[in-house]
Amino acid sequence: MMKVLIVDDDIMLVDDIKNYFKQKQYQVVCAQNSKKAIEIVDSMTLDCIILDIDLPDCSGFDLFTTIRQKICCPIVFLSGHSQEHSRVKGLVIGGDDYVCKPCSLVELELRVNARISAKNNVYLAKRLEFGSLIISPINYSVSYNDSNIEFSTQEFDVLFFLASHPNIVFTYEQIHEQVWKSPIVKGIKSVQMTIVRIRKKLIFLSPNHDYLQTIRNKGYLFVP
Repeated sequence: MMKVLIVDDDIMLVDDIKNYFKQKQYQVVCAQNSKKAIEIVDSMTLDCIILDIDLPDCSGFDLFTTIRQKICCPIVFLSGHSQEHSRVKGLVIGGDDYVCKPCSLVELELRVNARISAKNNVYLAKRLEFGSLIISPINYSVSYNDSNIEFSTQEFDVLFFLASHPNIVFTYEQIHEQVWKSPIVKGIKSVQMTIVRIRKKLIFLSPNHDYLQTIRNKGYLFVP
């Protein structure tokens, strides 16, 4: 089941979108402000985000930039601003799509589904198996024997990148550029904290093997 986050403070609209998407077999979570949205982004795996531009505590464009530093799942802007400059800005800064309010829920769902499918198609043949450890990008799942644990989108993307290149050491900069799709600038701490969380979860699944290892003064590598 695909998981979608709706970030919008229009409660009636959010309810309409949520109910429609649930009928289409999506799992839906909602946030009415940027603070709650960031909490959700940091705590769970997401397949797509529907993001309003006018939020009570910040601009949706600013929130987009913050989210993009954390994860790279598709983000679809949903806004009452139909002016060309607003639509262009949303796409230029990296948004995957821009839908104007009022909108057809059918069209919105089709656009969201298209963006999710486009990302998933990249990974169709890339399920990774290392003995009992299985890393599946189709549903962002990580399992060991009969046990599994939920990874946030950011955590999964880092793990999947490293596991796709086993026994190769990657620096902070290389990991950030590959996963966050941007130069690292001040993102070293983000990489470090993400690695710590991934390692804890992998050790929980498999206490007898350290899959994610640190090479002092060089970086990290995945050891099958």
